[in-house]
Amino acid sequence: MDEVWEKAVKTALDLDGQTDYAAVKTLTLDGAVKCYQGKLPSQNLLEKFKGLEHLSIANVGVSSLERFPCITTLQKLNLSDNRIIRGLEFLVKAGLDSLRDLDLSNNRIQVVEDLAPLASLKLESLDLYECPVTKIKDYRTRVFGLIKSLKYLDKMDVNGVEVLESDEDEEDDDEEEDEEEDVGCGEVDEEGQLGKKMNNGGVAEEEDESDADEGVEDYGESADEDGEDEDENEEDNDEEEVEEDHNGEVLVRPSSPSHSKRKISEVDDNGDEVDDDGVVDAASL
Repeated sequence: MDEVWEKAVKTALDLDGQTDYAAVKTLTLDGAVKCYQGKLPSQNLLEKFKGLEHLSIANVGVSSLERFPCITTLQKLNLSDNRIIRGLEFLVKAGLDSLRDLDLSNNRIQVVEDLAPLASLKLESLDLYECPVTKIKDYRTRVFGLIKSLKYLDKMDVNGVEVLESDEDEEDDDEEEDEEEDVGCGEVDEEGQLGKKMNNGGVAEEEDESDADEGVEDYGESADEDGEDEDENEEDNDEEEVEEDHNGEVLVRPSSPSHSKRKISEVDDNGDEVDDDGVVDAASL
């Protein structure tokens, strides 16, 4: 029987153009095999798919899940249109910790208690459409109460609002976009922190440098203005010291009281004070 399964797997891979088992993300074997004994193939056959995320084994006549393979990466499993009555604990034993979507529609599950093993998984969506258990009174309330992680049952939420597959895909896309945005904010924060560290370390930003330059320029301008004022004052002093008398001769007068008189160096025979040039000071006469 395993040879039939192996052939079915090979055919599915050839159709998808796949050759590397570990790289396969999706494997569809719907109707590829008829299990007259109701058993799955040897676990080794499907456990080769180390990165498998979506496995569909619908309409093959499976009634026992005892050989279900251990594929820890599996997120979505379709077992619809088979003959499964119970034995869901084998899915838990297979270690399907990543499983979020399980389709058991059109199987033979009859009582809610047979679904109890699924409470150990982290299922978000469970489809039991056309199973006898759906005819039980308060079926939906009991299943949601049993499997706490469940968001959708038979493609409807807890309020009975139908959720299309496209809506579920959009939610997955939104989650991926949110994760990408969080990474982008983290990068911006790192750059911002780096800028702060640089400033604290004594490295000026462009704005700080420009402000410093402007300060130097302002100081230079004010210094130039002060210098010009001093030059003008000196010229004014020079103008005050140089005058002409009524005969047209140039007289130089000191600009400060300390220079109002020349230094007296000698005294003549009459006791009059004489300056260095031998001229008697008029003030002493």
